Amino acid sequence: MKKRALLSVSDKTGLAAFAKGLAELGYELVSTGGTARTLREAGLEVVDISEITGFPECLDGRVKTLHPMVHGGLLAMHDNPEHMAQLDKLGITPIEVLVCNLYPFKATILKEGVTFEEAIENIDIGGPTMIRSAAKNWQDVVVVIDPRDYDRVLEELRAGGVSREHKLALACKVFEQIANYDAMIADYMRKVTQAETLPETLTLTYERVQPMRYGENPHQQAAFYREVMPVRGALTEAKQLHGKELSFNNISDANAALQTLAEFGTEEPAAVALKHANPCGVGIGGTLHEAYQNAYEADPVSIFGGIVALNREVDAATAEEMAKIFLEIIIAPAFSEEALAILEKKKNIRLLELPGCGEPFPKGMLDFKRVAGGMLAQTIDDRLLADEEPRCVTDRKPTEAEMKQLMFAWKVVKHVKSNGIVLAKDGRTVGVGPGQTNRVTALDLAIRYAGEEKAKGSVMASDAFFPFSDCVEHAAAAGVTAIIQPGGSIRDEESIKACNEAGIAMIFTGMRHFKH
Repeated sequence: MKKRALLSVSDKTGLAAFAKGLAELGYELVSTGGTARTLREAGLEVVDISEITGFPECLDGRVKTLHPMVHGGLLAMHDNPEHMAQLDKLGITPIEVLVCNLYPFKATILKEGVTFEEAIENIDIGGPTMIRSAAKNWQDVVVVIDPRDYDRVLEELRAGGVSREHKLALACKVFEQIANYDAMIADYMRKVTQAETLPETLTLTYERVQPMRYGENPHQQAAFYREVMPVRGALTEAKQLHGKELSFNNISDANAALQTLAEFGTEEPAAVALKHANPCGVGIGGTLHEAYQNAYEADPVSIFGGIVALNREVDAATAEEMAKIFLEIIIAPAFSEEALAILEKKKNIRLLELPGCGEPFPKGMLDFKRVAGGMLAQTIDDRLLADEEPRCVTDRKPTEAEMKQLMFAWKVVKHVKSNGIVLAKDGRTVGVGPGQTNRVTALDLAIRYAGEEKAKGSVMASDAFFPFSDCVEHAAAAGVTAIIQPGGSIRDEESIKACNEAGIAMIFTGMRHFKH
């Protein structure tokens, strides 16, 4: 019985050379449409699929391989006498090699201005059906969907046949691609139709950006993946200009820095210094240099070895300041030539150029947390306040200057691990108390970081309400003049009374920002 290979691809990279190798090994080449033209132009003899099916390609090529003469040849088990007898009776030749890749749905939806109709037309039907059939019958069919596999497959065929292990690996690749392809389509359709954000079934697909040397710790394996659709301002879109490869922890922390920076937008220069997923210094200013100085002076100890994210092009003056200490990563929309020349002298620093750095992330994005045996999904925390304006609940109202500092602190505390407390003063954080099991300890930690001088005259933000008045009492003793918190405790009146007695202004936002 003659050997048959069916070739039908969108990506024609390396196709002609691979097909020539198959022909030299005695395979009859069967092909479709554009693939057949490419092979004939390479001087190869090709049988059109319609000669095999006895039915012409129709509906603008939508129907060409969906036929028993094709799928019988793919699905017949060669060691099953009944299957082979049926093929013989029906005049079907087994297909031993299938070379197929799918319509470029991803490339289509990534094109600027693509229409819904164009996207739908690039949903492949026959291709997934064929490769799925071939992968199911992996013992008898070599299914090749990636041009990078051509050389090895041809080498093994020349040596006597593709190994069982390699056939199975190729089949596995098929099911991974089909899952990815269908998840991409479902995600696109969900967004276009504005269907339920948290659907009854949720299938996610990500593409590997890079394998990593290790995960959070050296004994853990890790890789970095990105979503199919680009997200402006997200770390996945950054271009690394200098420094060694990013680690697992680098990427995790850099993402947290970008999320904090996004709270400030791009209206005024802002700088975020972050350490171990918590902001350790955040500053704003009239210039980027001033914003960075404020972030640095917020906590000169913790910033060492940290990550800095900025929402302006890094200039020489700012670069000179950052070069004075050891920083793991600097992320910015751009770097001036002078700034690059200064920073690239530091061998161990990573410089990431990220257009859109500091801009708010798109609405409707989902946030995921893996748990044993399942996963939690939620919309990202993309709001700052409840629908109504913040409400002053004390006798004394905050001054205009205090209110500006309160809103600054509120933007930062949203990104501090709970229980979280932030003290702010003069356009910068002066004390951050992150991730404590009770709020008083978080406050005491923030006060200790600030020191007596910086804490006095500062304002305070708490990511959740005060269950007791003790936080107010500690804040008053440290010299805090105004507080912003969600409110909503059954003991709110105790905290309000304590503020009134201390002359502290307090604002309720009506919205908490837990971050676990």
